[in-house]
Amino acid sequence: MSGTSEALNHTTDPDPSVGLRAVAALRRLVEQLEDLQVERARSLGWSWAEIAEALGVSKQAVHKKHSGHAPTTEKR
Repeated sequence: MSGTSEALNHTTDPDPSVGLRAVAALRRLVEQLEDLQVERARSLGWSWAEIAEALGVSKQAVHKKHSGHAPTTEKR
């Protein structure tokens, strides 16, 4: 499946195999976007608590998920 708009169009397909593949493609996209934005936030000096609040998750959850690959810089 290629393209975000194509995946969105397929999420309501009557064939579950098509719809579920679309959901999986969108899930991968969301994970990539979250990684990108967490990396940006950390590079701008955001704390794990600030990122967690923006994502609506606990500080521990966001730190565990992203601490291995998000750069840090000095606090803004």
